[in-house]
Amino acid sequence: MSEHRPSPLSTQLTDIGNALPVLDNDQSADQAQSAIIEAQRQLASSSELPRGRYSRDEPTEDDEEGDSAELEEYRAQAARKERQSTGTRTPGAVGDSAQFEPFVGSRVGSPIPDHNGLGWPGKGTLARLNSTPKQREAREAKLAAAVKTLLECIGEDPDRDGLIKTPERYAKALLWMTKGYEERLPDVIGNAIFAEDHEEMVIVRDIDVFSLCEHHMVPFTGKVSIGYIPNKFVLGLSKLARIAETFSRRLQVQERLTKQIAMAVDEAIRPMGVAVVMEATHQCMTMRGVQKPGATTITSAMLGAFRRSDKTRAEFLSLIRTPRS
Repeated sequence: MSEHRPSPLSTQLTDIGNALPVLDNDQSADQAQSAIIEAQRQLASSSELPRGRYSRDEPTEDDEEGDSAELEEYRAQAARKERQSTGTRTPGAVGDSAQFEPFVGSRVGSPIPDHNGLGWPGKGTLARLNSTPKQREAREAKLAAAVKTLLECIGEDPDRDGLIKTPERYAKALLWMTKGYEERLPDVIGNAIFAEDHEEMVIVRDIDVFSLCEHHMVPFTGKVSIGYIPNKFVLGLSKLARIAETFSRRLQVQERLTKQIAMAVDEAIRPMGVAVVMEATHQCMTMRGVQKPGATTITSAMLGAFRRSDKTRAEFLSLIRTPRS
């Protein structure tokens, strides 16, 4: 085992502590504080402080090389610890001969790779996913009965010719419009992950999305553009649209939908960055409430390189706004 070496910061703090004066019990609080400040000033102006990024002097080349080596060592230790805790190799790592598995070795705290691969499952999502044919029929009948109650509550006659089949039709339609609760992300992506030495931006833009606002259960529709910078793996282009479809076919708010799409791509293939921009029209503010037709809502989610680099983000935004020829 190598000998422990205290960091420059801890050494400096120890020196400061040793340099502080010993105070008498009868000294006032103001006198004690003044003595401490004076001792700190004397120590800061002395030449005995360690050099480097923790001192007032400029760091030397040896300091920078030591910091870089220490950082690389910490990264290697973290990677070894992650492999030991998960029992798997880090997906996408250089020299990794194992088959790439999406959502394996996910980042700590991410809600995407849940045990069932649903991504942000609701309270009844798992029950709906695993329901038997008889349970599906019972669910549809229960929903149809609820729709019939709604028709009665708004003053309609659910038994008249035009509405007699409406409860069953709407029950089937609502279950289809929320079919995203029954789709597992690993199944959506399947085997459409390919090893490719491509490190430039990949963008699929103007993907149509249709969803239901979770506040009023009325539609909002629009287009989403998804871009990412590969890190040794690329995703089938159609799968970007499928991911957007999966999350949009749930009760949603646009802000969360945009984030979920970005995080799903990020967790699936570990790219260097992901960018998602969505523009949509919400019926809850055009046909009711404030009633402002033509108003649109734009949301974005930037991860990795797109969040860190202004130039990368600007390039993506420029490309998705380029007029079609």
